[in-house]
Amino acid sequence: MKSLACQLSRASGALLAAATLVSLCGCQSPGRSGSPGGPGSDDTQAPLPPTAVTDTNDPAGSADILSPGSRIMIIYSGHADVPRPHEELIREDGTISPPLLGKPVQAAGKKVGELQDELLKLYVPDFFKTLTITVKYEERYFFVGGQVRNPRQYPYLSQMTVLKAIQAAGDFTDFAKRTDVRITRSNGKTEIVNCKKAQNNSRLDLPIYPGDRIWVPQRVF
Repeated sequence: MKSLACQLSRASGALLAAATLVSLCGCQSPGRSGSPGGPGSDDTQAPLPPTAVTDTNDPAGSADILSPGSRIMIIYSGHADVPRPHEELIREDGTISPPLLGKPVQAAGKKVGELQDELLKLYVPDFFKTLTITVKYEERYFFVGGQVRNPRQYPYLSQMTVLKAIQAAGDFTDFAKRTDVRITRSNGKTEIVNCKKAQNNSRLDLPIYPGDRIWVPQRVF
């Protein structure tokens, strides 16, 4: 009988210990480290959506900067005796000659809005008390022909060079004479570029302007 009582006593103790363990597990507060959804867990918060980033160095953003060869039109309004619309090609030195001013005005290197503001200061109040000036420019292109993979006309982007222009045209063909690439400017001036040397010397990689024509000849075998 004594042995049976000992066995019952030991069984009661085991049940009591198990009940205590269950009670302790059930009372564990949510949010402890390692528990789902708690502040210490890895999935506390939903992942934040990606933030949009604007590339302030995007060269396309400077595409509205005027350059030699750009054809612009200056439109005057807001006064009864304003000049007629003035259309002009920006000269190689970057200047234009708007009516009445009697002196050239630097246009290349400026955005359209900047040129409008400068012209307004030159006209008002010396010539007009009030005036509205609008500067428009045609969409600009350059042409690549000859021994390139995709010879055709391409939209102009600022900071264009002869090597970049040829890359835009699909690069040289196997028959291209890379040492004798011809650039014909919009004013008729012609320049020859050795593109093999220009690859190692950026000073030889001449700038390209709107209206320029690049011709890659075929080499003689």
